[in-house]
Amino acid sequence: MTEKAPKVSVIILNWNTKHFLEKFLPPLLQTDYPNFEVIVADNGSTDGSADLIKEKFKNVKLVEFDKNYGFAGGYNRSFKFANGEYIVLLNSDVEVTPNWLNPIVNFMEENPDVFACQPKILSFYERNKFEYAGACGGFIDVFGYPFCRGRIFDFCEEDKGQYDDTIQVFWATGACLVMRKKFLNEIGLLDEDFFAHMEEIDLCWRANLNGYKIFCLPQSVVYHVGGGTLPKTNTWKTFLNHRNSLIMLEKNLDTLKLFTIIPIRLALDLVTAITYILKADLKNFIAVMKAISTFLLLQPKWIYKRIENRKKLKKNKITGKLIYKKSIVFDYFILGKKKFSDLKF
Repeated sequence: MTEKAPKVSVIILNWNTKHFLEKFLPPLLQTDYPNFEVIVADNGSTDGSADLIKEKFKNVKLVEFDKNYGFAGGYNRSFKFANGEYIVLLNSDVEVTPNWLNPIVNFMEENPDVFACQPKILSFYERNKFEYAGACGGFIDVFGYPFCRGRIFDFCEEDKGQYDDTIQVFWATGACLVMRKKFLNEIGLLDEDFFAHMEEIDLCWRANLNGYKIFCLPQSVVYHVGGGTLPKTNTWKTFLNHRNSLIMLEKNLDTLKLFTIIPIRLALDLVTAITYILKADLKNFIAVMKAISTFLLLQPKWIYKRIENRKKLKKNKITGKLIYKKSIVFDYFILGKKKFSDLKF
């Protein structure tokens, strides 16, 4: 990169993760890229995170919010403070490598129709394995279940370089998401009704429908702790994942598919709820049932969002090629296909 390298705004949305900021801000500030700023947007933390930034990281721009607006709301409010041509959403529990940013910005500069990119995401604790949140690029199946190159459901593959090719993907992870700011302003920001979880997949779906592309650049590598704010066992996360997935389908599916896919997806979610009951996991059962009922009871709201969403979008045939036409649930749980390389698009 030359001195004319485009400016990049790296935004960390923080909520009570002071310990991660202490650990991961120093390597981030050592990033080998000539023109970037780091912004910590604090979502109403009570653990002294803001004081830490003021005292120890004076070259970091601190933005303080009065309460926790969630992932979507917090990031949306932070964008106006970003001066870069590119905006990076970076989780506070991500450790970057020195050259993580250069390959992505170079690629996006050379490919003006690319909306977003992500690096290869490896586990912070098992550094030879892909990490759950994003792995090596995301896809969804026909019923809206997300999965990744290197991670299907809870099975994370060992990284042996098998996914080191740069490829177009359906979605890129919000754990480390590099976006072109002008396209973000065009297609609209994150959907704040999601609060957290699946909002980046919804955003990427809209980008696809607008004809923009999303890529994974495995030449760039970061390490993710995962579950820094909400652990996988949290029932609030269960609720958000199920509800938001249904909203996302209603907002983005083609009209012809809308009335066939959503009933099947609701049936699959009911099966999930029954599975929790059989495991004597009442809390997660309630979370799934609450997600289904919230989705159904607020149909007027989701229908309105769909209408407004579809008005702004132009249909693009490329989207369909990036959606797995089979059921990843069936392939994984019935056929035992645990690896992305086992799937046939």
